[in-house]
This record gives sequence, structure tokens and C-alpha cells, in this order.
Amino acid sequence: MQKFDSVVIGAGSGLNIMSAIASENHKVALVEHGPMGGTCLNRGCIPSKIVIHTADVMDIVNKAGDYGIKLQGKPKVDFGSITGRASKLVDKESKEIEEAIIGDENITLFKKTGKFVGHKILQVGNKKITAENFFILAGTRPSIPDIKGLAGSGYITSTEALRLTKQPKSMIVMGGGYIAAELAHFYGALGTKITMVQRSDILLTKEDREVAAKFTEAFSKKYNILTEHKVHGVGKKGGKFIAHISGKNGLKKKITADQLLVALGVRPNTDILDVGKTGLKVNEKGFIVTNEYMETNIKGIWAAGDIAGKYLFKHSANLEADYIIHNFQNPENKKRVDYTAMPHAIFSSPQIAGVGYTEEELKAKRIDYLVGKHFYKATGMGQALLEKDGFVKILADKKTGKILGCHILGPEASTLIHEVIVAMKYGHTAEDIVNTVHIHPALSEVVQRAAAKVR
Repeated sequence: MQKFDSVVIGAGSGLNIMSAIASENHKVALVEHGPMGGTCLNRGCIPSKIVIHTADVMDIVNKAGDYGIKLQGKPKVDFGSITGRASKLVDKESKEIEEAIIGDENITLFKKTGKFVGHKILQVGNKKITAENFFILAGTRPSIPDIKGLAGSGYITSTEALRLTKQPKSMIVMGGGYIAAELAHFYGALGTKITMVQRSDILLTKEDREVAAKFTEAFSKKYNILTEHKVHGVGKKGGKFIAHISGKNGLKKKITADQLLVALGVRPNTDILDVGKTGLKVNEKGFIVTNEYMETNIKGIWAAGDIAGKYLFKHSANLEADYIIHNFQNPENKKRVDYTAMPHAIFSSPQIAGVGYTEEELKAKRIDYLVGKHFYKATGMGQALLEKDGFVKILADKKTGKILGCHILGPEASTLIHEVIVAMKYGHTAEDIVNTVHIHPALSEVVQRAAAKVR
């Protein structure tokens, strides 16, 4: 058995921990069966946003006539070059990361799937490795439901969807969360006929209800959205997928498409790692249980990122990794992870960003709050953009005026929300945003005016 000072499982945000520990002359084993960079670089944030930007450009092209620009003929899409550009960029970066790792004398890379076979003993291929310290950042994988005919049908998940070289003419999307919404936008904007099948009555159920409802309304104008429906069988005929679905009234029907995308959330990789063999506790959904310092129930084992299940974002995984590094290096002065004002964004069309409580959460907690809402179209830049649906919604404490949440639907939502994130992080009020001079007529005025309406 080969012994190391530390073992890091997962080459996403785990790379941050690996680098910090290896720089102190610790011998570190990195276990990662896939390309370096983890989900974000290889099959998540980076490639998806590269191709989605192309979809955003196509949206603008398709609306050119509204701005008085006449285009000759229908735009042609070179689909292979779009996904190929993303793949080339991420593959290059992943390779460069691997070369740097191999060149570090303090790091040993195991490009295999790891599996615990005993207390702090990991089987990696035909070798067993151990260490006093384990850092588990092994992420999640797409969740695949047990539906008759689905297995072996040739369906795709988000991983394959970002690397297809031939654009399907039609696609069934199972799911209505952020991955489903982003990929539906990518394929749909480029001309694929989209049909989304969603169990709930709206898409994006984790968002503020008002935002989710408006998004569902906007998406329904472009694509075939079947809410309150579920797939109970999948088949193929003549190379096409056939999905057997039923609605809330029990009425069954069939829909067909060239491709079937399953985007129904994720499941943690704890089962693949067989974490129970080293005594780790998991919750009812299979995520590793950690305390406020990202420590598990086993001394010397930490977990973070998606596999810990607190927030499933790259930026939260990086935050947790930073705290793990501090707490590992300063055991007498540990710090609790500060998740204050943890934001998120959905890069679909319309774009969405959110931070803090939703209105439904505030009602459930019986917190007295005020609402300030302003529409893009009631600003100078909003009018320039011909934006009809977008709005900013700020939720503030009724007594103190401190911001409790903010939800934005519309262009550049992921950028606009950042001044609210900073304000929430440092305990500022909606009034503080109002009293801060905003450039006129920049789009950020919509945030300031929403804050003003809280009064």
C-alpha cells in the first residue's frame, strides 16, 4: 500500500486544496478518472457558457428587424464549429492543468476511479493508497430516472449535449431546472424545435415564484412547454425518440423528436466512492454530511463542493475549498464557512439571477418584509433594448431596510445583481443603493429604482 500525507479526490475545486498543500512540501495523491478541471471546466460552466453566448448572438440576429436592421435570408448555423470551439478550448486548458500536475514532484496523479475499501484506504485501479488526510470533492453526475425503455435508448445528458457535432432538428427535454433551461435556449435559439416536459406547473421551481412564472410564460412563447406532465416510457422508431407522457388529467399521449435530453438534476458520487467503507455519514439524498468547517464525522476527512450538497455552484465549491485550506493549516483557529449572500444565475433567455430569500421563503419564515420592483422597460437603457418582460425585485426587512433577497429576470441579470450581493454581504440597506450615484442611462438604474420602491 502506498502512503501519502494527503489524498485529494476530484480535480475541480480540489485542485485549489491540492496546490495549497503540495506547496508546503506535503506529498499529495490526486485521484481523478476524468480530465482535469472537473465538471465546471469540462462539462459545465465553461463550455456551456461558450455555446450559450452563440445562442444569445442568434437571439439578437433574430430580433434585428425590431431595431430597423434588415437581413438577407435566414442565418446559417455551423453547429459543429460552435460546439467544436468550446471543446477545443476546454480540452486545451484541461491538458495544460494535467501537464502542470505531472511536473510537480510533490503530487502523484492517479487517473482512475477511486473506491474506498477500508478506513482511509482507497482502491485506485490495482493499487491501494492511504493517508492521514482525505479531501473529497468528487462532485455529482446526472440523475437518470428508472423509466421503461430509457436505458439503452441513446438519450443524452448535459455532458453529451455540449459535444454534439450535428444539430438535431427536434429535441425533447426532460426536466425544467436550470440545466434544462440553459440547454433548451442553446439548441432552441439555433433552430432546434424544443419540447420540454416538466412535472411542476412552472419551470425553475427553486426560483422566486414570480420570476419563475414570468420565465415560464416567456419560454412558452418560443418553445412547446408541457408543464404538469411526466414521461413514463421511452421508445424509438425510425431513428426517432418516442416519449410516452401523461398530464395531470391522466390523459396519455406520445411526442417524438430526433434527440432526447435528460436534465433531471444530479446525484452525488458517494455510491461510486463507496464512502461507507471508510465510515462516512451521508444524508437521505446521498450527500456527505459535513459540519460548518467542512469536516466530516471522520477525523482527517473533509468534503466540499457538490458532493457535500450545500450549494451546487462552482463559486460555492471554491469558497468551501478556501475554508478547508485555512482550517487544515490552522486547526487551532478554524473558521466557519460564511455563505452570506450566496448568489446564482441561469444563463438562459431571459437570463435570471438571484441571491438571498425568495418571497415564498420569507412568508414561510413569517419574516416581515417590503418589496421593491422595477421593470427594465421603465428605464432609458431598457427602452433601448426593447425589453418587455424584465424586472428587478428587491426584498427588504420591514424594520431595518436591510436587503433580504434580490431576484432579476432580464438582460445582464448575472452582472446587475452584483451590487446587491455586495450590499447584502456587508449589511447595507435598500436605501444605501438608492443613495449611491448610478450612471445614467446605464442598465444598472433598474436596480437603483427597484431599491427606491422599497421605500
